[in-house]
Amino acid sequence: MSRELERWQLIERSIIKKYHKQLWTPFIDAMKRYELVQAGDKVAVCISGGKDSMLLAKLLQQLQRHSDVPFELEFLVMDPGYAEPNRKRIEENLELLRIPAHIFESDIFAAADSTEKNPCYLCARMRRGALYAEAQKRGCNKIALGHHRNDVIETTVMAMFYGAQLQGMMPKLHSLNFPGMELIRPMYCIREDDVIAWARYNDLQFIQCACRFTERTATQDKESQSKRREIKNLIRELSKTNPDLENSIFHSLHAVNLDTFPEYKTKGEYHSFLETYETPDQRN
Repeated sequence: MSRELERWQLIERSIIKKYHKQLWTPFIDAMKRYELVQAGDKVAVCISGGKDSMLLAKLLQQLQRHSDVPFELEFLVMDPGYAEPNRKRIEENLELLRIPAHIFESDIFAAADSTEKNPCYLCARMRRGALYAEAQKRGCNKIALGHHRNDVIETTVMAMFYGAQLQGMMPKLHSLNFPGMELIRPMYCIREDDVIAWARYNDLQFIQCACRFTERTATQDKESQSKRREIKNLIRELSKTNPDLENSIFHSLHAVNLDTFPEYKTKGEYHSFLETYETPDQRN
């Protein structure tokens, strides 16, 4: 047995065996709880080259092998303008992990880098659109992204602190710009620390965000100014005195009590509690 084959087998086995409770169980829980895949689906697994999307690909590969529900997988890697070392690292990891991905290219990094206002937001939107388009061209009806439980928690807190709204991150949603397409997040219930532990255990090295803006600001030591990083650090600090904090935030998204909100928005329309508020006479 070659060394590469043996290592691949150990990596695959670690998902099901050593990290069964941390990775496989919450993955299956999310797939069932949110009904993320149905028979006949063709899912485009979107791989950025980071730890989350690479693990996502391995989880869905394992599920396809063992599931009674027949579905297809298409593995997509978009190169939005990676530097050569990052492109090479992605290709090496795809080979090591035996992920048969199709790599297609775009100039999104250059386009996003040309704007001074919210380059990360523009980059994310352009990348999402390009992935939808490529997936649809290949006959897929869903795209799968590697957002994990901590992404869900941090997005919720960020929306309240900086967006002045209570807003979560859905486990699946229909695309507004690509009719018939759906986005799913199979790692919705997996903790980021467990993803990191799996990667370290297997001595896997993945790329970080590799856009020009990130590289430039990191050089200028401005990464700490990231709002997401700020929220991540805040949650970590508060968890020192309240170890159950992350669980509380995550579960609160599944226990929203609209009766206690003065206003709320659904399907793009705002509603007031006054619409259903009863006077003493009406209650009698």
